[in-house]
Amino acid sequence: MTSDAVIIDGYVDEPACLGVPPYISPYIRTVAGVLKEHGYSVRYVMIDELRKDPLGVPKLREAPVVVMIAGVTVPGKYLSGTPATLSELQQIGFTLRGKTVSLLGGPIGFGYSPQGGARAVKEAVSGWTAMLSGEPAAALSSYLSGGEPNGILSYPDYDRWAVLGAEIIRRHPFFPHVMCELETAKGCFRCISGGCSFCTEPFYGMPRMRSIEGIVSEVSALSKAGARHFRLGRQPDLLAFGTSGSEYPKPEPDKLRALFSGIREASPDLLTLHIDNVNPGTIARHEEASREALLAIVEGHTEGDIAAFGVESVDPAVIEANNLKGSPEQIFRAIEIVNEVGAVRRNGIPELLPGLNFIGGLAGETVETFALNKAFLDKILASGLLVRRVNIRQLMPFEGTKAYENNCLGMHDKLFHQFKDDVRSTFDVPMLERVFPVGTVLRRVLIEVTGPVSFGRQMGTYPVLVGIPMQIPCGTLLNAAVVSYGARSLTALSVPIQINMLPASALKWIPGVSKKLAQKVVAGMPYAGPVDLKKVITSENIDPLLPLMEF
Repeated sequence: MTSDAVIIDGYVDEPACLGVPPYISPYIRTVAGVLKEHGYSVRYVMIDELRKDPLGVPKLREAPVVVMIAGVTVPGKYLSGTPATLSELQQIGFTLRGKTVSLLGGPIGFGYSPQGGARAVKEAVSGWTAMLSGEPAAALSSYLSGGEPNGILSYPDYDRWAVLGAEIIRRHPFFPHVMCELETAKGCFRCISGGCSFCTEPFYGMPRMRSIEGIVSEVSALSKAGARHFRLGRQPDLLAFGTSGSEYPKPEPDKLRALFSGIREASPDLLTLHIDNVNPGTIARHEEASREALLAIVEGHTEGDIAAFGVESVDPAVIEANNLKGSPEQIFRAIEIVNEVGAVRRNGIPELLPGLNFIGGLAGETVETFALNKAFLDKILASGLLVRRVNIRQLMPFEGTKAYENNCLGMHDKLFHQFKDDVRSTFDVPMLERVFPVGTVLRRVLIEVTGPVSFGRQMGTYPVLVGIPMQIPCGTLLNAAVVSYGARSLTALSVPIQINMLPASALKWIPGVSKKLAQKVVAGMPYAGPVDLKKVITSENIDPLLPLMEF
């Protein structure tokens, strides 16, 4: 006889794992597998649902077991979900006290901070029956079997639970538009030298690699459950997959080819297959093997992909003080190599581009640090290279990392914000124009926020935010043509562009069309064709959009 257990998804964001909608983390799926293996049917609830229905939390006390997964160690900005706060975790834990066995797991065990720029506090979250320490699924299995709530990663067990829990994705509110984060490894080779001063990934120790067979079996189960979007995101360096030994192991391209081909075979109808972390230090130290590995990724993935580089800083003093991954010259060379392989376009967008991460507040930071970082980005811009995005955040140090005690938090806040604003205005916009020229068609944009300007994104890794100046229902899938640029976003119009139906509020975003001209265009509707329209909009800037218009 089965009974309902409940999983509360409080969302996770780690250096090597994302579980904020539309993503679903591996933790959720493996925990679901454990509960199923122990005879429970599973109910899945997201923190955003409980926020909308506060009375829903007391009702969860009727469940025999409630497991919540939460924790953010690399804070970001989110569109379709907000990770659980410490006060919410405490309130939920307090409310569940009594009949229910309530268990809390995930990176919240490392500590909590409401935002970057402050130390994460490692404290027990009151009210919960127990904290799942170590691997959450393994800890849950141990506890339900009568043992302690501690878990050591075992990939044979993990693989079994991942398959058993795959169907949980059907209960995600975004289904079928759910990005399944896939784990390929846990831990970091750079533990050999202590790792980057701020990173929590070394807490997992030296890497343990998951087998291709295990990953493929999970993808097969997810695909049967309706998954069509996948990201190989749960690892600190995908190029190190299947390797062993040194701090910067030489990539093995054939293993990556086997991985991607196995995933393709297991989910022949997939729509997205992207990656996340790539160590630029690996690329710089093994150029040819890395180039072949990147080619293997491009052969097997879907376009619009990003290789996320943890640059953090190009100031030599900061690099040395924090044991970062490479010199400015090595980082730049890695960017060049990814461009050589991935800047080719398919369906109008680049195959694979680097994404750069910078962190403020690291040890060794001085006034000069920000000038060096900006000069590095200026060099990229001047070189003609492509970079998909630049993330800039303040340090959130965790107890147990070197950065917890040794950092420069609060010393250069004004300079940090000036640097960030400068990058947004002088680097991001021209780079977006370079990556997504006017007329670029973004396929399958999912509307996530509706309003006078509706916002959506493609399914993918770090997808660019797309604003469409029309009210469009949430959940709508559409193709959209780029017409304008914001600091970190694009303005686009639905394709085909129904030019004779657009209001002035949308027309004004077309290049070469002012507010005044938009009113004139509306007054002249309908237009018989491009020649007729060009009598009113004479600017050549509109030319790339003409083939996309419907009259």
